[in-house]
Amino acid sequence: MNPASKEANIRKNKTILEYSEVTGTDDDFSLIKRFNEGDESIFPGLVRKHKEKVRNIIYLTLGNINSVDDLAQEVFIAVYKNLSHFRFECRFTTWLYRITVNKCKDHRRKMKIRNVFIPLKETEEDLRYSPDVDSGEVQEIVKKAISKLPEKLRTPLLLKDIEGFSYQEIAELVECEIGTVKSRIFRARESLRELLKPFEKELMV
Repeated sequence: MNPASKEANIRKNKTILEYSEVTGTDDDFSLIKRFNEGDESIFPGLVRKHKEKVRNIIYLTLGNINSVDDLAQEVFIAVYKNLSHFRFECRFTTWLYRITVNKCKDHRRKMKIRNVFIPLKETEEDLRYSPDVDSGEVQEIVKKAISKLPEKLRTPLLLKDIEGFSYQEIAELVECEIGTVKSRIFRARESLRELLKPFEKELMV
C-alpha cells in the first residue's frame, strides 16, 4: 500500500471512530447510511427501535395520551423526509428528540393551549391519595406527576433522568445555557418530589 492510500485509510477509520463516539454505537449510523443509499426497507426497523421512546416523550411533554400516536406519526414522517440531511454531528437520538420536542411545541401552538398546567381541579383529583393504589400503578403515578410540571421544567427532566442525555445535549435541544438546564432540572425534581408526597408509601415499596 502506498503512503497516500495508507493515509487515506487512516483518515477514513478516524472518521468512522468519531461517528461511533458521537452516536454511542454505529447501529443507527449504519441504518441511516443504508437508507440514504436507497435502501428504504430499513426505515420501519428504525421506527420500531425508537418509537416507544418518542411516544414516551410526547406523553410526558403534553400530558395527553390522545395525542401520542398522531404526533409520533408526524415525528417519523418528518424523520423520513429529512433523514438525508442528517450530518452525524450528534447522536441520532438527539436529532430525533429535537424533532419530537419541536412537534410538541407546534401542537401546543395549534391547540392554542393557554396554560401548560392541567387545571387545578383535575390535578387534585388525579393525584389524590388512595390507599388502594397497588405497586402496578406506580409507573402511571409518576407519569401523571411529571405531566403536571410546566413544559420548561418537564422536558429537561425527562431528557436527563429518563433518556440519559448530557447537560450539553439538553442545552442544545432546548436552546438555552447549560446553567439554565441544570437549574430547571433541579426545580423540576423539587416540584416532582412535592407532587409525589401523597404517594410516598406506594413509591417506597
